[in-house]
Amino acid sequence: MEENKKMPFGKNNYIIMLAGIVVLALGFFIMTLDKAEYGFGFLGLTLGPIVVLLGFAIEFYALFSKPKS
Repeated sequence: MEENKKMPFGKNNYIIMLAGIVVLALGFFIMTLDKAEYGFGFLGLTLGPIVVLLGFAIEFYALFSKPKS
C-alpha cells in the first residue's frame, strides 16, 4: 500500500502557528507584570487579555487558512 505522506498544514501555517504561540505567551507574561493588587491594573485587565485574544486570532487564522500548493 502506498502511504499518503502529505502534511495536514503547509510550512506557512506552521510558522503562523508558532507566531501565535509566541503572542499568547507574551500576553500571559504581560499580565504577570501588573503590580496592582490581584492584577487589577491596566496590564492585567486590559493589555494582557487583548494580546492573548490576538494570539488566539492568529492561531485560528493559521488553522483555517488553506496551505499554498
